Amino acid sequence: MKPDDFDSWVRLELAAVESALDRLVPSDPPAGLGDAMRYAVLDGGKRLRPLLVLAACDAVDGQSDAAMRAAVAVELIHAYSLVHDDMPCMDDDALRRGKPTVHVKYGEAQAMLAGDAMQALAFEVLTPETGVAPALQARLVGLLARAAGHDGMAGGQAIDLASVGCPLGESALRDMHRRKTGALLQASVLMGAACGRTTPQAWKALSDYGAAIGLAFQVVDDILDVTQASETLGKTAGKDLENNKPTYVTVLGLQAARRHADELRAQALDALQRSGLERAGRLAWLADKVVDRHH
Repeated sequence: MKPDDFDSWVRLELAAVESALDRLVPSDPPAGLGDAMRYAVLDGGKRLRPLLVLAACDAVDGQSDAAMRAAVAVELIHAYSLVHDDMPCMDDDALRRGKPTVHVKYGEAQAMLAGDAMQALAFEVLTPETGVAPALQARLVGLLARAAGHDGMAGGQAIDLASVGCPLGESALRDMHRRKTGALLQASVLMGAACGRTTPQAWKALSDYGAAIGLAFQVVDDILDVTQASETLGKTAGKDLENNKPTYVTVLGLQAARRHADELRAQALDALQRSGLERAGRLAWLADKVVDRHH
């Protein structure tokens, strides 16, 4: 795939995702809750998780309507997690996606409720009355719930909070980030794949691809946290170091962390080769974008 073709696809899909989010995230919940929800999820972010859903769906020639709902749902889960993660009881951050965090703008109680409402809305989006077969609805709900729950994102966040000021080896760090960051990225790939038909070989390969990309994303995040300014990142730089959190940079060192990100990219691309899927080019390009990004 030529770079121009990939960039054109990204622009079109991002516009479609933004339109779907605008349509499906309501503005009318009571007492200003809708304003906080929309502030949290619209007009910001890389939208990597929706792009992974849509690229994987394309690779398996899947149902585009179901995939768009999956893309919106996974972004809602991601956005809710950021709202809660930024709160004073968690990472206590005032900047997200280049603007004040939700609790700074709307207050802590409203931020907590906005996150709760977006989590529920994600599963509402996945279960429409018509248009998506019940069996596919159930499969998508299961993939997303497992990735977001105790064995995935929430469990990883619990480990992260418990690890402040504690030395972690590489294995323990990998387990934490496999859950906290990697599980939702891997689920994004598998939710897209679930919208079509795959062989067991292709499903396993896409799962391996998603796992490698999920970990690579966090490794690069840790690198950027110490090499980029807040203005570039759209969030507070150096926050992990300030909070004495273990990261891939503190555990491996900066250069070794960069090498590890490249190793994970190679694993992801190898998995795509093993998948036997002829239309996996967009997933390959996304792997490069994850590792080569600057914010």
